Amino acid sequence: MSAEEPLFRVVRGIPTAEELAALVGAIALRSRPAGPPPPVARSAWARSARPTGAAPAPGHGAWRASGLPR
Repeated sequence: MSAEEPLFRVVRGIPTAEELAALVGAIALRSRPAGPPPPVARSAWARSARPTGAAPAPGHGAWRASGLPR
């Protein structure tokens, strides 16, 4: 495809300026890169299995602290 060749052309009918503008807008919108995907929502069941506080640090008394409520 050369630089002088148009990207698209009307092969039938006589479009108005508004129709051509709508076509150019639709093509520009479709050629735009997609944004980042939306974050995945976690179910309440999966969220309940994850601890809410910080994990106990290893060291003296860690085994005792691991059983305490958070």
